[in-house]
Amino acid sequence: MAATAAATFSIASVASCGTQGVKPKSYGMRLNSVNYLKSFCGLKAESSVRFDSETSFLGKESSAALRASFAPRAQKQTQKFENRVQAQASTFKVAVLGAAGGIGQPLALLIKMSPLVSALHLYDIANVKGVAADLSHCNTPSQVLDFTGQAELANCLKGVDVVVIPAGVPRKPGMTRDDLFNINANIVRTLVEAVADNCPDAFIHIISNPVNSTVPIAAEILKQKGVYNPKKLFGVTTLDVVRANTFVAEKKNLRLIDVDVPVIGGHAGITILPLLSKTRPSVSFTNEEVEQLTVRIQNAGTEVVEAKAGAGSATLSMAYAAARFVESSLRALDGDADVYECSFVQSELTELPFFASRIKLGKNGVEAIISTDLHGLTEYEAKALEALKPELKASIEKGVAFAQKKAATASV
Repeated sequence: MAATAAATFSIASVASCGTQGVKPKSYGMRLNSVNYLKSFCGLKAESSVRFDSETSFLGKESSAALRASFAPRAQKQTQKFENRVQAQASTFKVAVLGAAGGIGQPLALLIKMSPLVSALHLYDIANVKGVAADLSHCNTPSQVLDFTGQAELANCLKGVDVVVIPAGVPRKPGMTRDDLFNINANIVRTLVEAVADNCPDAFIHIISNPVNSTVPIAAEILKQKGVYNPKKLFGVTTLDVVRANTFVAEKKNLRLIDVDVPVIGGHAGITILPLLSKTRPSVSFTNEEVEQLTVRIQNAGTEVVEAKAGAGSATLSMAYAAARFVESSLRALDGDADVYECSFVQSELTELPFFASRIKLGKNGVEAIISTDLHGLTEYEAKALEALKPELKASIEKGVAFAQKKAATASV
């Protein structure tokens, strides 16, 4: 494909897939004649690009990120380049642990679409070969490899840059948090032990619920292994942000791509606190709207569980949100200096050892924890923040106690 001085490429919108009678939207992209497109659609690009559309399957932040991935990079040009396309392979490897599950499959598909992934390792205890074979037919550059069972887990993790853990059982109607905890805590413990042994420097994304407890479990396991780096352990709370953005945009009739609502606290029930007063663009809410939106965002997971009538929990929206966080992590690893997401991480923003808030991501993980969102809270938000702390504290302590008890038992 040749590029001219004002070459325009049309790219069908992902959002239009499967919609009958709807013509796919296209994106306009203009390349400067003195630059060259190193790659596109699965490979890294470094040319100057103009996007006529902000639409992105990952939302506003990732739309900006995609533009940033094409932005000019500081470099000395010693000669004029001809208009040409030169492929440059991406370098990042991603492992999905629990890839055959309800979240794992769509998540793997979305990661396969990323232009920053060169290898996608899929692990599960069963049925993962079919998932890998299916995904390997997608014509994006990343190589897909499958790994089945504990005996193959170590090979799955060697050389991996980002590990995503959606493994575990979904929440079902009537299931208590203790039921969920007892099953998923052991799964996370086993997987994180393997991560510690085989790729201790990788970014670790914990999706397995209850995140408020599984992240502290992971931290304790990594400490026991002597490889804990708090800057590289993340509880994925992006779904709370995605939901908040969606619900606010619907309520206020805003363009969804413009909306950004920070969500702090934890990742369950009242520990999820959307800071509606910090919504961008600035918008006013009545007291009734604040309460309705907050409660809906907090209970959105239950909304999906009940709608599926026992057939599962939020899998597609969770996969979408997790893919967005993976993409942000890869961009940070690739040197993008402007990557921000909300995540449940080790934090000193409050007296709690872990807390979800907006963070800045860099090559080494958490580069900064953004404290300004907690400044100037409304009375409603300040009260809600204090109300969530005891429950979040109990969940964190439950995770720590579980990991320490398992360690003590193992040493006997």
